[in-house]
Amino acid sequence: MLPAKLVRRVISGLPTGLMVLDSTDRVVLVNTVARRMGVVDSDELAVAELAELVRATRGAGRDRERQIDLPPVPEPPLTRPRPDQEGVAVRARARLLDSSGHVAVVLDDITESRRVEAVRRDFVANVSHELKTPVGALHVLAEAVAAASEDPVAVRRFASRMTHESARLARLVQEIIDLSRLQGAEPLPDLRPLPTATLLAEAVDRTRLVAQAQEISIAVIGDGELRVLGDENQLVTAVANLLDNAISYSPHGTRVVLGVRRSGTTVEISVADEGIGIAEKDLERVFERFYRADPARSRATGGTGLGLAIVKHIATNHGGSVTVWSAEGTGSTFTLRLPLFTGALQSFTFGERRTPARTGPEASDADGAPSGHPGGTDVAGGVGSGGADGGSSGGGTRRSAENRKRFGSAGPSDATGGAKR
Repeated sequence: MLPAKLVRRVISGLPTGLMVLDSTDRVVLVNTVARRMGVVDSDELAVAELAELVRATRGAGRDRERQIDLPPVPEPPLTRPRPDQEGVAVRARARLLDSSGHVAVVLDDITESRRVEAVRRDFVANVSHELKTPVGALHVLAEAVAAASEDPVAVRRFASRMTHESARLARLVQEIIDLSRLQGAEPLPDLRPLPTATLLAEAVDRTRLVAQAQEISIAVIGDGELRVLGDENQLVTAVANLLDNAISYSPHGTRVVLGVRRSGTTVEISVADEGIGIAEKDLERVFERFYRADPARSRATGGTGLGLAIVKHIATNHGGSVTVWSAEGTGSTFTLRLPLFTGALQSFTFGERRTPARTGPEASDADGAPSGHPGGTDVAGGVGSGGADGGSSGGGTRRSAENRKRFGSAGPSDATGGAKR
């Protein structure tokens, strides 16, 4: 038989809460986990629902089980819980030990599993809702095509809309797959040092056609020789999603500034636009899945509401973060922060990997690229050259100054959650 001291050590080391009560409901044994849950005060139960469970078990003479939401417990040295502190959800199982009325209670922390289940239900509900829209639209358009079979103009118009809706559906399905993989806690494939010049050039290339269609120029500034360790496809996707988001919410003929700089041991990749901005009430939610601050505009641009959520998960999986600064009517700046890689690697510059629509001389850089690095480069439908807006008004110059200011300061809102604005 094990010595009593050893038994107590085993009980104390259990990952679940455990306590034993006598016939008068006095706690005669309790382990460390149970005390941390705040269910015991001195030698008495501090939670009424647990006391009811113990009495019901003793009265029925058989095991009882119940899920209980425990109140938040103050963290030492605090004497009161923080306002934002949440309680612990537990599955309490009580068992009668002997004829004298001793009852053992085991407490399993189910807070995380309950949260995961809620997220899963929410995700399934959102996916079902989002899939209904393009599928329903395709059904209606197919009926319209059948009804207008003798009208070639109408058929072409409906066919164009069907192409748009099917592309939106395909994009939604692919982003759901991408997000599921990112959330699956799978190890990152093929981690390797990557020059930021490569990431930014590929991201710009992915969004080039969208930018040209809206006559939006993309100015690339900063130090392309900075390197990060990660998966190239995921990081390019993150930057491209930020660019696509900026382009979707910017007026025609404006500029999006894509910048990179070093801040201590961190590489900051910022995307600043001159768009409609984000209301303060929406800043904390823009990274939630399927959240849209402007649903009507998102539908018009074909947004899925998953782009920023994917960015958040990619950043987290790479040991980084993403934040946003914004003001309504001024524009927004999204900043992706990744750990700096300092190992040996051949240097690259933006000029070696970039294929811009236009490239102007370095001396004409109006966006203040750091000395010794390439100037800003506009990539879009011929708007601007060499970092200066060719033919732009004084308002455009003022906007560029605002972008420089925003790029130089980190956004205050840490995102957690994603979506298109």
